[in-house]
Amino acid sequence: MKSILLTFCSLFLFTFFTYSQSTASARVSTFQIEAPQLDTIKKIWIYLPKSYESSDLQYPVVYMHDAQNLFDKETSYVGEWQVDETLDSLSSPEAIIVGIEHGGDKRIDELTPFANEKYGGGKADRYLEFIRYTLKPHIDATYRSLKSPENTSIFGSSLGGLVSFYGALKYPDTFGQAGVYSPSFWFSDKIYTYVRERSIPSEMKFYFLVGTEESEDMVPNTEEMINLLKNAGVKNENIKARYIEGGKHNEALWSKYFPESFIWLIK
Repeated sequence: MKSILLTFCSLFLFTFFTYSQSTASARVSTFQIEAPQLDTIKKIWIYLPKSYESSDLQYPVVYMHDAQNLFDKETSYVGEWQVDETLDSLSSPEAIIVGIEHGGDKRIDELTPFANEKYGGGKADRYLEFIRYTLKPHIDATYRSLKSPENTSIFGSSLGGLVSFYGALKYPDTFGQAGVYSPSFWFSDKIYTYVRERSIPSEMKFYFLVGTEESEDMVPNTEEMINLLKNAGVKNENIKARYIEGGKHNEALWSKYFPESFIWLIK
C-alpha cells in the first residue's frame, strides 16, 4: 500500500499537461477562491446540470477532491473519471459537482486527518474547514444548491476516499453522504479509534468501492471499517460496498463505477 501512495503522490506532484484537446464538458467551468485555512488560493471546477440554465430548480451538491482528474484528460496525468460525460448521459438524478484541485506537494497534508510516521501529513482538518466554512458558503450563495446535509455529499478516492470518510464523520451536519473509493485507511490506525468514539447518524450513507488487486489490506481494512459503522448504528441499507475482482488502484476502476455510486448516493 505504501508503494501505491508513493506512485500516486509522484504523479500528483508533477501534474502533466498534454497537448491534446480538452475533454471537459461545456457545463464545466472553473474559478479561484482564497483558502485562508490553507494559506493559499484554490482552483475549483464546477459542473452544472443540464437543466440548470433552463429551470429555477435547486440541486444536490457533491464535493469531490483531485479535480484535475475528474473532468478533463488534458489536466490529468493518469486518466480522468469522466464525471461530466457521465452526468451528461444521465436523465436523473442531477447534481452540482464541485471539484477541488489538490494542492500538489501539499496533497498528503490536505487529505490525511492523522499523521503517518514516515509520510507526514495530518492536516485534513484545515482542508475540511476550508470546504465547510469558505467554499460551501460561496457555492450556496452563488448557485442554486440544496444546502441540507441530506443533499450534500463528499466523494474521493485513495487519500481522497480517506478524507471523504473522515469529513462525513467530522461534519455530519454538513455532509450526509460519502463516496469512499479505495480509502487509505492504512495511513494511520487513529482513524479506527476516531470512528469508535464518534456519534454517527444512522441515516448517513456510505458507498465503498475497492478492488481486490489494490493491496493485501485494502479489502480487510474496508470490511473492518464497515463493521465499525454498523456497530455505531448506521443502517445496513445505508451502506453499500462493492468489491471488484481484479480491480486496481486507478482511475479506470473509479470512473467505471462512478455512475452507479453517484445514483445510489443521490437517490
